[in-house]
Amino acid sequence: QVQLVESGGGLVQAGGSLRLSCAASGINVRINSMAWYRQPQGKQRELVARITPGGSTNFNDSVKGRFTITRDSAKNTVYLQMNSLKFEDTAVYYCNAFSQLTRYNYWGQGTQVTVSS
Repeated sequence: QVQLVESGGGLVQAGGSLRLSCAASGINVRINSMAWYRQPQGKQRELVARITPGGSTNFNDSVKGRFTITRDSAKNTVYLQMNSLKFEDTAVYYCNAFSQLTRYNYWGQGTQVTVSS
C-alpha cells in the first residue's frame, strides 16, 4: 500500500521560504519518478517540479531558479525547497509518485501554502 504524506505547508510572507516534505511508504523514492504538483483555488493542477530515478529534475517555468526538488533515500522522503515565494505560489501542493513497475500515479492528501503579499 502506497502512502505519501506531505508536511511543511503554511502561511509565509512574500519573499520568504518554505520547505515541503513528502514521506513515502510502500514505494521507493529513489527508483521511481517523484514530483510536486500544485492547485491554486479555482484552477487546474499543474506540475511544479519532478525528479527522475536518474536524478534529473525539471521545473515549471514559473518556479525555475526559486524552487529545488531533492530526495533522501535513507528517509524515503522527497523535499521541495521554495525560496523567494510570491503571492501567485499560493496553492495546495501535492506530492506525486509514478510507479515504474505498475505505471500508476499515487497522490498525497495535499498541503496548503499561502503567501501573503
